[in-house]
Amino acid sequence: MINEILTISGKQGLFKLLTRGRGALIVENIDETKKRMPIQATDKVVGLGDISIFTEEKEMPLRLVFQAIEDKVGKNPVGFDYKKSQDSDLVDFFGTIIPDFDRERVYPSHMRKIFTWYDLLVKYGENDFSNPEEENREEEKPAE
Repeated sequence: MINEILTISGKQGLFKLLTRGRGALIVENIDETKKRMPIQATDKVVGLGDISIFTEEKEMPLRLVFQAIEDKVGKNPVGFDYKKSQDSDLVDFFGTIIPDFDRERVYPSHMRKIFTWYDLLVKYGENDFSNPEEENREEEKPAE
């Protein structure tokens, strides 16, 4: 499910991929407006499933970061005022979620964006952070 959620450079919020048209993607804003629009090939589009954060050992997919946030706060918004907090408080809070994140390459602005996205996904019910590859494997297993 997270692979269908997109971020588009220059546009506020997150978008759900509906279909691919001729030379464009048709997306829908995941907020209450549910506004649909075409996104041209010239726009920079990144799926949330393609984003990772740096840890001390490797990269951690954003899906797992969202899962770790959900494990900490439940299926609720973050509950921490990340927009107005000091950078040091933000880093400390993020460290309680992902203890081994790379403190030199993951900036407070990244953390704020991750928390903003998480809150949007939870608020509008797009919070299925399961691995789509695992779901496909389960569907392929023969019934016993």
